[in-house]
Amino acid sequence: MVIEILKSKIHRVKITQAELNYVGSITIDEDLIDAANIIPNEKVQIVNNNNGARFETYVIKGERGSGTVCLNGATARLAQVGDIVIIMSYTYLEMDEARKYEPILVFPDADNKLLK
Repeated sequence: MVIEILKSKIHRVKITQAELNYVGSITIDEDLIDAANIIPNEKVQIVNNNNGARFETYVIKGERGSGTVCLNGATARLAQVGDIVIIMSYTYLEMDEARKYEPILVFPDADNKLLK
């Protein structure tokens, strides 16, 4: 049996931009996506801690070290600049492998920078 489990999570980052007139996606600082083992174009789920919205989109690589977390396109309607969100990616694993898998958890600081 194959099940879907949490692969990685960027916990409590701040939305820095919201660009409604864009094709779609979420732009994330390359440092954060590298730390979370997320790649450009990967599907992610986003949970907005401020308003409870939950939605899916895909990742665009943002400028390294910038702290950027920008919602693009229609998703820009689901959060405001300053909102705190959790970004999660998932994977499919066989049950035995899933039982042993430990997701990657990234806890950035208040400026969306990696903690050393």
